[in-house]
Amino acid sequence: MDKTLQGLSETVLSACRAARLKLATAESCTGGLVAAALTDIAGSSDVVERGFVTYSNEAKTELLGVPAEMIAAHGAVSAQVATAMVQGALSRAPVDLAVSITGIAGPGGATKGKPVGLVYFGIARKGATARVERHTFQGDRAAVRAAATERALELLLEVAQTV
Repeated sequence: MDKTLQGLSETVLSACRAARLKLATAESCTGGLVAAALTDIAGSSDVVERGFVTYSNEAKTELLGVPAEMIAAHGAVSAQVATAMVQGALSRAPVDLAVSITGIAGPGGATKGKPVGLVYFGIARKGATARVERHTFQGDRAAVRAAATERALELLLEVAQTV
């Protein structure tokens, strides 16, 4: 694993342990990379409860409860869907903290107003309002996925440390 991701993952796990938080990930364009980065660290099972890889629209609806009408109205890559994904992870897993990632890693998939590299993140603690971030990362598919993974870990750390 990349040294930056390894260090960040270790710090996220330590912060969650200190705050006694269990977490879940709800990933689309990263395909489980956030959960993989965390679970690469020995002993992570005391923090990481589960990861949802919801690559298809159907998976977002079936596993996380994202309304199909919402996806149809706003697209899978939207602030609304990122919010619904993180809320779904919190409501469907026995966790305190969750992050969601939905985006266009490329090279295809871009549409008018939604370029390759566009990623939305949802982050929330149980019982709190979800926060959404929008980023446009540069580079090829691997670079977009790596940058999204790193930002998701940073968001988990930020929220875990604000207990």
